[in-house]
Amino acid sequence: MARYLLNKLWQSLVTLLLSALVVFVGVRALPGDPALALAGEEADPATLAATRADLGLDQPVVVQFWRFLVNLAHGDLGTSIRTGTPVTDLLAATLPVTVWLALYATVLAVIIGVAGGALAATYRGRWPEWLANGFSLAGLSVPHFWLGLLAILYLAVSLGLFPASGYVPVSENPLRALYYLTLPAVILGTGLAAVVMRQTRSSMLETLSTDYVRTARAKGLPRGKVLRDYALRNSLIVVVTIIGLQLGGLISGAVVTERIFGLPGFGKLTLDSVFSRDYPVIQAVVVVVTAAYILINLAVDVLYSVINPRIRVGGES
Repeated sequence: MARYLLNKLWQSLVTLLLSALVVFVGVRALPGDPALALAGEEADPATLAATRADLGLDQPVVVQFWRFLVNLAHGDLGTSIRTGTPVTDLLAATLPVTVWLALYATVLAVIIGVAGGALAATYRGRWPEWLANGFSLAGLSVPHFWLGLLAILYLAVSLGLFPASGYVPVSENPLRALYYLTLPAVILGTGLAAVVMRQTRSSMLETLSTDYVRTARAKGLPRGKVLRDYALRNSLIVVVTIIGLQLGGLISGAVVTERIFGLPGFGKLTLDSVFSRDYPVIQAVVVVVTAAYILINLAVDVLYSVINPRIRVGGES
Protein backbone atom coordinates (compact mmCIF):
# COMPACT_ATOMS: atom_id res chain seq x y z
CA MET A 1 0.00 0.00 0.00
CA ALA A 2 2.78 2.45 0.93
CA ARG A 3 4.60 1.81 -2.35
CA TYR A 4 1.38 2.26 -4.28
CA LEU A 5 0.61 5.56 -2.55
CA LEU A 6 4.14 6.88 -3.17
CA ASN A 7 3.85 5.98 -6.84
CA LYS A 8 0.48 7.73 -7.10
CA LEU A 9 1.81 10.82 -5.32
CA TRP A 10 4.74 11.02 -7.73
CA GLN A 11 2.41 10.75 -10.71
CA SER A 12 0.13 13.37 -9.15
CA LEU A 13 3.02 15.80 -8.74
CA VAL A 14 3.97 15.44 -12.40
CA THR A 15 0.34 15.97 -13.42
CA LEU A 16 0.13 19.07 -11.26
CA LEU A 17 3.30 20.54 -12.78
CA LEU A 18 2.11 19.86 -16.33
CA SER A 19 -1.27 21.42 -15.63
CA ALA A 20 0.44 24.47 -14.12
CA LEU A 21 2.52 24.82 -17.28
CA VAL A 22 -0.51 24.49 -19.54
CA VAL A 23 -2.57 27.06 -17.67
CA PHE A 24 0.40 29.44 -17.37
CA VAL A 25 0.85 29.44 -21.13
CA GLY A 26 -2.88 29.34 -21.82
CA VAL A 27 -3.85 32.41 -19.81
CA ARG A 28 -1.16 34.44 -21.54
CA ALA A 29 -2.62 33.42 -24.89
CA LEU A 30 -5.94 35.03 -23.98
CA PRO A 31 -6.69 38.24 -25.87
CA GLY A 32 -6.32 41.43 -23.88
CA ASP A 33 -3.69 43.04 -21.68
CA PRO A 34 -4.12 42.87 -17.88
CA ALA A 35 -1.89 45.93 -17.49
CA LEU A 36 -4.20 47.88 -19.81
CA ALA A 37 -7.25 46.65 -17.90
CA LEU A 38 -5.70 47.75 -14.64
CA ALA A 39 -4.24 51.09 -15.77
CA GLY A 40 -7.21 52.09 -17.93
CA GLU A 41 -7.80 52.59 -21.62
CA GLU A 42 -6.46 56.16 -21.51
CA ALA A 43 -3.15 55.24 -19.85
CA ASP A 44 0.01 56.52 -21.53
CA PRO A 45 2.87 54.16 -22.55
CA ALA A 46 4.95 55.09 -19.51
CA THR A 47 2.12 54.18 -17.14
CA LEU A 48 1.53 50.89 -18.96
CA ALA A 49 5.24 50.05 -18.76
CA ALA A 50 5.29 50.82 -15.04
CA THR A 51 2.17 48.70 -14.49
CA ARG A 52 3.68 45.74 -16.36
CA ALA A 53 6.84 46.07 -14.29
CA ASP A 54 4.83 46.06 -11.06
CA LEU A 55 2.97 42.95 -12.20
CA GLY A 56 6.16 41.23 -13.36
CA LEU A 57 4.85 40.99 -16.92
CA ASP A 58 7.97 42.67 -18.32
CA GLN A 59 10.05 39.60 -17.49
CA PRO A 60 10.61 36.71 -19.93
CA VAL A 61 7.93 34.02 -19.80
CA VAL A 62 10.41 31.45 -18.51
CA VAL A 63 11.33 33.72 -15.61
CA GLN A 64 7.65 34.36 -14.85
CA PHE A 65 6.90 30.64 -14.85
CA TRP A 66 9.85 29.82 -12.60
CA ARG A 67 8.77 32.52 -10.15
CA PHE A 68 5.24 31.11 -10.23
CA LEU A 69 6.50 27.60 -9.39
CA VAL A 70 8.71 28.86 -6.56
CA ASN A 71 5.85 30.84 -5.05
CA LEU A 72 3.51 27.87 -5.49
CA ALA A 73 5.95 25.61 -3.64
CA HIS A 74 5.88 28.07 -0.74
CA GLY A 75 2.07 28.28 -0.76
CA ASP A 76 2.06 31.75 -2.27
CA LEU A 77 -0.49 32.01 -5.09
CA GLY A 78 0.20 35.66 -5.73
CA THR A 79 -1.97 38.76 -5.57
CA SER A 80 -5.06 39.49 -7.62
CA ILE A 81 -4.40 42.02 -10.37
CA ARG A 82 -8.03 43.15 -10.27
CA THR A 83 -8.50 43.70 -6.53
CA GLY A 84 -5.00 43.67 -5.05
CA THR A 85 -6.11 40.99 -2.56
CA PRO A 86 -3.96 37.91 -1.93
CA VAL A 87 -5.28 35.02 -3.99
CA THR A 88 -5.27 32.73 -0.97
CA ASP A 89 -7.74 35.08 0.75
CA LEU A 90 -10.01 35.04 -2.30
CA LEU A 91 -9.93 31.25 -2.42
CA ALA A 92 -10.56 31.00 1.31
CA ALA A 93 -13.66 33.17 0.88
CA THR A 94 -15.14 31.51 -2.21
CA LEU A 95 -13.93 27.89 -2.31
CA PRO A 96 -15.91 26.71 0.77
CA VAL A 97 -19.14 27.86 -0.88
CA THR A 98 -18.52 25.73 -3.95
CA VAL A 99 -17.18 22.76 -1.97
CA TRP A 100 -20.26 22.64 0.25
CA LEU A 101 -22.50 23.01 -2.79
CA ALA A 102 -20.70 20.20 -4.65
CA LEU A 103 -20.70 17.87 -1.62
CA TYR A 104 -24.38 18.49 -0.95
CA ALA A 105 -25.22 17.92 -4.63
CA THR A 106 -23.17 14.70 -4.61
CA VAL A 107 -24.92 13.34 -1.51
CA LEU A 108 -28.36 14.05 -3.00
CA ALA A 109 -27.32 12.59 -6.36
CA VAL A 110 -25.97 9.40 -4.78
CA ILE A 111 -29.06 8.84 -2.64
CA ILE A 112 -31.45 9.42 -5.54
CA GLY A 113 -29.29 7.69 -8.15
CA VAL A 114 -28.47 4.54 -6.19
CA ALA A 115 -32.02 4.14 -4.89
CA GLY A 116 -33.54 4.71 -8.33
CA GLY A 117 -31.06 2.42 -10.07
CA ALA A 118 -31.56 -0.35 -7.53
CA LEU A 119 -35.34 -0.13 -7.87
CA ALA A 120 -35.09 -0.15 -11.66
CA ALA A 121 -32.91 -3.27 -11.61
CA THR A 122 -35.04 -5.04 -9.01
CA TYR A 123 -38.34 -4.33 -10.77
CA ARG A 124 -37.15 -4.72 -14.33
CA GLY A 125 -39.88 -4.30 -16.92
CA ARG A 126 -42.27 -2.70 -14.43
CA TRP A 127 -43.24 0.88 -13.60
CA PRO A 128 -40.29 1.63 -11.24
CA GLU A 129 -37.88 0.97 -14.09
CA TRP A 130 -39.86 3.14 -16.50
CA LEU A 131 -39.99 5.95 -13.95
CA ALA A 132 -36.24 5.71 -13.25
CA ASN A 133 -35.39 5.66 -16.95
CA GLY A 134 -37.58 8.68 -17.58
CA PHE A 135 -35.95 10.62 -14.75
CA SER A 136 -32.43 9.75 -15.91
CA LEU A 137 -33.23 10.73 -19.48
CA ALA A 138 -34.65 14.07 -18.35
CA GLY A 139 -31.69 14.68 -16.04
CA LEU A 140 -29.23 14.16 -18.86
CA SER A 141 -31.21 16.09 -21.45
CA VAL A 142 -32.51 19.22 -19.70
CA PRO A 143 -29.92 22.05 -19.46
CA HIS A 144 -29.09 23.09 -15.91
CA PHE A 145 -29.58 26.79 -16.54
CA TRP A 146 -33.14 26.25 -17.81
CA LEU A 147 -33.95 23.85 -14.98
CA GLY A 148 -32.57 26.35 -12.48
CA LEU A 149 -34.68 29.18 -13.86
CA LEU A 150 -37.80 27.01 -13.68
CA ALA A 151 -36.97 26.03 -10.11
CA ILE A 152 -36.59 29.68 -9.10
CA LEU A 153 -39.81 30.67 -10.85
CA TYR A 154 -42.05 27.95 -9.42
CA LEU A 155 -40.42 26.63 -6.23
CA ALA A 156 -38.93 29.88 -4.98
CA VAL A 157 -41.07 32.72 -6.33
CA SER A 158 -44.51 31.13 -6.79
CA LEU A 159 -44.58 28.62 -3.92
CA GLY A 160 -41.96 30.20 -1.65
CA LEU A 161 -40.52 26.83 -0.63
CA PHE A 162 -36.89 27.88 -1.09
CA PRO A 163 -35.02 31.19 -1.34
CA ALA A 164 -34.35 32.37 -4.88
CA SER A 165 -30.82 33.52 -4.06
CA GLY A 166 -28.44 34.18 -1.21
CA TYR A 167 -26.03 32.25 0.94
CA VAL A 168 -25.47 31.62 4.65
CA PRO A 169 -22.05 30.26 5.74
CA VAL A 170 -22.18 26.77 7.17
CA SER A 171 -20.07 27.88 10.13
CA GLU A 172 -22.71 30.43 11.16
CA ASN A 173 -25.90 28.38 10.86
CA PRO A 174 -25.58 24.85 9.37
CA LEU A 175 -29.31 24.20 9.02
CA ARG A 176 -30.07 27.55 7.41
CA ALA A 177 -27.03 27.10 5.14
CA LEU A 178 -28.40 23.75 3.94
CA TYR A 179 -31.79 25.39 3.39
CA TYR A 180 -30.23 28.00 1.11
CA LEU A 181 -28.10 25.39 -0.70
CA THR A 182 -30.83 22.79 -1.22
CA LEU A 183 -32.31 24.15 -4.44
CA PRO A 184 -28.91 24.87 -6.09
CA ALA A 185 -27.65 21.45 -4.97
CA VAL A 186 -30.66 19.69 -6.47
CA ILE A 187 -30.15 21.49 -9.79
CA LEU A 188 -26.41 20.86 -9.83
CA GLY A 189 -26.77 17.20 -8.86
CA THR A 190 -29.50 16.34 -11.37
CA GLY A 191 -27.08 15.27 -14.09
CA LEU A 192 -24.94 13.24 -11.68
CA ALA A 193 -28.03 11.54 -10.23
CA ALA A 194 -29.09 10.51 -13.73
CA VAL A 195 -25.67 9.05 -14.52
CA VAL A 196 -25.47 7.21 -11.17
CA MET A 197 -28.98 5.84 -11.67
CA ARG A 198 -28.27 4.45 -15.12
CA GLN A 199 -24.93 2.95 -14.11
CA THR A 200 -26.33 1.42 -10.91
CA ARG A 201 -29.16 -0.18 -12.83
CA SER A 202 -26.83 -1.55 -15.51
CA SER A 203 -24.30 -2.84 -12.99
CA MET A 204 -26.93 -4.46 -10.79
CA LEU A 205 -28.57 -6.20 -13.74
CA GLU A 206 -25.19 -7.63 -14.67
CA THR A 207 -24.48 -8.67 -11.08
CA LEU A 208 -27.90 -10.31 -10.63
CA SER A 209 -27.12 -12.65 -13.52
CA THR A 210 -23.83 -13.92 -12.05
CA ASP A 211 -23.34 -17.42 -10.65
CA TYR A 212 -22.70 -16.39 -7.04
CA VAL A 213 -25.99 -14.47 -6.87
CA ARG A 214 -27.87 -17.46 -8.25
CA THR A 215 -26.07 -19.65 -5.69
CA ALA A 216 -27.07 -17.30 -2.87
CA ARG A 217 -30.67 -17.48 -4.00
CA ALA A 218 -30.51 -21.27 -4.27
CA LYS A 219 -29.29 -21.45 -0.65
CA GLY A 220 -32.51 -19.76 0.42
CA LEU A 221 -31.07 -16.43 1.52
CA PRO A 222 -33.66 -13.67 1.92
CA ARG A 223 -34.25 -11.62 -1.22
CA GLY A 224 -33.39 -8.36 0.51
CA LYS A 225 -30.06 -9.73 1.77
CA VAL A 226 -29.13 -10.96 -1.70
CA LEU A 227 -29.95 -7.61 -3.26
CA ARG A 228 -28.21 -5.58 -0.55
CA ASP A 229 -25.11 -7.63 0.29
CA TYR A 230 -24.41 -9.27 -3.05
CA ALA A 231 -25.88 -7.31 -5.94
CA LEU A 232 -25.81 -3.73 -4.68
CA ARG A 233 -22.46 -3.84 -2.87
CA ASN A 234 -20.63 -5.29 -5.88
CA SER A 235 -22.31 -2.71 -8.10
CA LEU A 236 -20.96 0.18 -6.03
CA ILE A 237 -17.51 -0.09 -7.67
CA VAL A 238 -18.87 1.57 -10.79
CA VAL A 239 -20.77 4.13 -8.75
CA VAL A 240 -17.68 5.12 -6.73
CA THR A 241 -15.70 5.55 -9.96
CA ILE A 242 -18.37 7.85 -11.38
CA ILE A 243 -18.57 9.90 -8.19
CA GLY A 244 -14.80 10.27 -8.12
CA LEU A 245 -14.74 11.55 -11.68
CA GLN A 246 -17.79 13.79 -11.30
CA LEU A 247 -17.08 15.43 -7.93
CA GLY A 248 -14.17 17.43 -9.28
CA GLY A 249 -16.32 18.30 -12.27
CA LEU A 250 -19.04 19.59 -9.97
CA ILE A 251 -16.54 21.87 -8.22
CA SER A 252 -15.27 23.30 -11.48
CA GLY A 253 -18.63 23.17 -13.27
CA ALA A 254 -20.74 24.99 -10.69
CA VAL A 255 -20.27 28.27 -12.55
CA VAL A 256 -23.73 28.36 -14.12
CA THR A 257 -25.54 27.23 -10.98
CA GLU A 258 -23.76 29.80 -8.83
CA ARG A 259 -24.56 32.54 -11.31
CA ILE A 260 -28.25 31.64 -11.42
CA PHE A 261 -28.67 31.50 -7.64
CA GLY A 262 -26.30 34.36 -6.83
CA LEU A 263 -23.86 32.29 -4.78
CA PRO A 264 -20.50 33.95 -3.99
CA GLY A 265 -18.52 30.88 -4.90
CA PHE A 266 -15.65 29.59 -6.98
CA GLY A 267 -17.52 29.95 -10.27
CA LYS A 268 -18.17 33.66 -9.87
CA LEU A 269 -14.53 34.24 -8.95
CA THR A 270 -13.40 32.32 -12.03
CA LEU A 271 -15.62 34.24 -14.45
CA ASP A 272 -14.66 37.62 -13.00
CA SER A 273 -10.98 36.68 -13.25
CA VAL A 274 -11.24 35.55 -16.87
CA PHE A 275 -13.05 38.73 -17.90
CA SER A 276 -10.44 40.94 -16.21
CA ARG A 277 -7.43 38.84 -17.33
CA ASP A 278 -6.46 38.29 -13.70
CA TYR A 279 -3.57 35.86 -14.33
CA PRO A 280 -2.77 34.92 -10.70
CA VAL A 281 -6.38 34.06 -9.86
CA ILE A 282 -6.93 32.02 -13.04
CA GLN A 283 -3.72 30.08 -12.43
CA ALA A 284 -4.68 29.43 -8.81
CA VAL A 285 -8.16 28.25 -9.81
CA VAL A 286 -6.81 25.69 -12.26
CA VAL A 287 -4.17 24.46 -9.81
CA VAL A 288 -6.78 24.01 -7.07
CA VAL A 289 -9.19 22.18 -9.37
CA THR A 290 -6.40 19.92 -10.64
CA ALA A 291 -5.31 19.14 -7.08
CA ALA A 292 -8.93 18.33 -6.21
CA TYR A 293 -9.19 15.89 -9.13
CA ILE A 294 -5.94 14.21 -8.08
CA LEU A 295 -6.93 13.81 -4.42
CA ILE A 296 -10.44 12.59 -5.24
CA ASN A 297 -9.21 9.96 -7.69
CA LEU A 298 -6.57 8.81 -5.20
CA ALA A 299 -9.29 8.41 -2.58
CA VAL A 300 -11.42 6.46 -5.08
CA ASP A 301 -8.56 4.04 -5.81
CA VAL A 302 -8.17 3.35 -2.10
CA LEU A 303 -11.93 2.93 -1.62
CA TYR A 304 -12.00 0.13 -4.19
CA SER A 305 -10.34 -2.26 -1.75
CA VAL A 306 -12.72 -1.19 1.04
CA ILE A 307 -15.88 -1.81 -0.98
CA ASN A 308 -14.67 -5.08 -2.49
CA PRO A 309 -11.99 -6.96 -0.51
CA ARG A 310 -11.17 -9.03 -3.60
CA ILE A 311 -9.60 -5.95 -5.13
CA ARG A 312 -6.15 -5.04 -3.86
CA VAL A 313 -4.43 -1.82 -4.79
CA GLY A 314 -1.18 -2.10 -6.63
CA GLY A 315 -2.35 -5.14 -8.61
CA GLU A 316 -2.12 -7.61 -5.70
CA SER A 317 -4.41 -10.59 -5.83
